[in-house]
Amino acid sequence: MKIGIIGLPQTGKKTLFQLLTGSPAHAPGEAARALIGTADIRDARFDALVKMYTPPKQVRAKIDFALLPRIDQEGAIKSDLLKDIADTEAVCHVVRAFAEDAVYHVAGSVNPQRDIDTVNAELMLHDLLFIETRLERIETSLKKAKDERLHREQSLLVRLKDQLESERPLRLLPLSHEEDVLIRSYPFITRKQMILVLNVSDDALSSPDLLRSLAERCAAEQMEAMQVSAKVEAEVAALESAEERREFLQELGIAEPALEQLAALCLKALGLISFFTVAHEEVHQWLAHQGATAPEAAGVVHSDLQRGFIRAEVIKCAELLQYQSEAALKHAGKLYVKGKDYIVEDGDILRIRFNI
Repeated sequence: MKIGIIGLPQTGKKTLFQLLTGSPAHAPGEAARALIGTADIRDARFDALVKMYTPPKQVRAKIDFALLPRIDQEGAIKSDLLKDIADTEAVCHVVRAFAEDAVYHVAGSVNPQRDIDTVNAELMLHDLLFIETRLERIETSLKKAKDERLHREQSLLVRLKDQLESERPLRLLPLSHEEDVLIRSYPFITRKQMILVLNVSDDALSSPDLLRSLAERCAAEQMEAMQVSAKVEAEVAALESAEERREFLQELGIAEPALEQLAALCLKALGLISFFTVAHEEVHQWLAHQGATAPEAAGVVHSDLQRGFIRAEVIKCAELLQYQSEAALKHAGKLYVKGKDYIVEDGDILRIRFNI
């Protein structure tokens, strides 16, 4: 699973990539190819479980990020950039929302709404050009021989073309399973989930005005949005201790670090949830698809656990943190025994009983 980070020049996407992955965004992020890095999923629940069990081994879940070459206002379609975006499962668009005279803006002024429009238009144009090319090839093939599958694809692509020409991304168009199969291998970018990361100044972090102004649009276009100050996050990351970082955030009135919010939105965009296995030897965070059954989640840990699944003992992380010990939790009757049909929920702690 890979999230693509995109944006116009001077938006802060390189800083965000470095903060997430710890990998240097060497060469001014205008490098010809994508830079790939792996990020730990930031999750306060994991930290709390580690504190409770104090295990010698701690394993966070991870996710891959691709820092993609910058999008220019001219000529983006001519580059390999959009091919790189098509290779990702979701898109994180970093939008500049801070004013700073020392940092130029490619359009001459700071205007988040305009910049979102600019990038979205590029992505829709990519999909439209692909459809037009594919329709031409289908038409040529149908002149040579009848093909029912090509007729169905042609009809579907015409619907997709109409959607894009009405300036609406493809993710808004509901498709049947059969239609999805027809185009699943095609590099449509606007079918992907989109996360808007608004890079604001530190004094705007506590203001909801910008997010409110985008709320209706995000709901209509199925986009997630959040605010971050890449500058502040970099200052936080430079502090030596967790206590210093916590105090610094409290002084700024920030309840949850932005990188934790972003990790949660990335998992949501990918259709993933977190679950945990805990012991005094190891606390481990795992990722599973939303809707995964207990045996399927067990298979994420090890294939033998899925193959020989008997039952799952389930603890809700929030309840464990409330009672502060497994003994107190069990005394309160908060240990749940679930079978093969149980749908794992975000934050579940699982102990799998199996036999092979």
